[in-house]
Amino acid sequence: MGSGPPTYDAEPTALPPADPDELDDLVADTVLDGARYGASTLRAASVRGDSARFRGEPRRDSLLTARFGAGEQALVLVAMATGARATPGAHRAAAEACHWIARAVGRSHARLSEDIRAARRGDLKSGLHRLTDRSLGKLRASAAEQGIDPEEYSAGLRCLLLPADPECRTRVFFGVGPGGLFRLRDGEWQDIEPSVADAIGEAVVGFGSQPAETPEGDRLTMDLGIPTPPSPYEPAPEPPREPFRFRASVARPGDALLMCTGGLAEPLRGEPELSAHLAGRWSGTTPPGLAAFLADTQVRVKGYADDRTAAAVWEA
Repeated sequence: MGSGPPTYDAEPTALPPADPDELDDLVADTVLDGARYGASTLRAASVRGDSARFRGEPRRDSLLTARFGAGEQALVLVAMATGARATPGAHRAAAEACHWIARAVGRSHARLSEDIRAARRGDLKSGLHRLTDRSLGKLRASAAEQGIDPEEYSAGLRCLLLPADPECRTRVFFGVGPGGLFRLRDGEWQDIEPSVADAIGEAVVGFGSQPAETPEGDRLTMDLGIPTPPSPYEPAPEPPREPFRFRASVARPGDALLMCTGGLAEPLRGEPELSAHLAGRWSGTTPPGLAAFLADTQVRVKGYADDRTAAAVWEA
């Protein structure tokens, strides 16, 4: 789709180079997964972009799907991350980011499930913010251990929490970095990505700005632009980072919720023909099968050659 045929071939060409002593570092060209819990059906895919396929570079996107708990108390996590562009360890950073957040969510899944069912939006937002901050903090620590600049060993992270309880239709999105969150309702796409303005002033360590006052209402000291010398007892504060994004929404029967990395979000926003095509494909009464979902996510648009990672949830 678009103004002309894409520059690259439609199928993979070159494989990434392999180290015989680091075979665990290999990344498959394509990952595909799916499940059905309660009233929702999940489809998830991650595909190496046309540019990376042509150049023999590994997929910078990482995808992880996991179920924590059992029965109606279970919680399904979909995590996706994109490593920094033009850095050799981008795929490893993305995979680490997904693993760290999955460990954090898995250890707290009982409390998270309870908060989702009880609609405790404030508790969810602050709790998931802390888990995200800690997980990306571990990624920065991993960079330091490897002697890598933390800015080069970083990743954008986007997550979706889906309760298995069929009586609960709350879907929770959270993350840091670019990408897209869309809802397909009555055949029309709605861009429901939380805006950056929604996150200002609500950061924890390492993200965004400091609050203007304490919880007790006391104003904090005015910032005069004078750098504060590092304390001998605490590490120097890190520079502000991407704001934390959060949205908890209640799904309606017939909805489809799509979370994706920038590789799909950008053409969805920039090419009306693609958004119309996917709306038509995904508005049916039956969710697509795994193979059909993979084919849909790979519809090519000239000018967009990045990795694509997408997770979609259909509501019965």
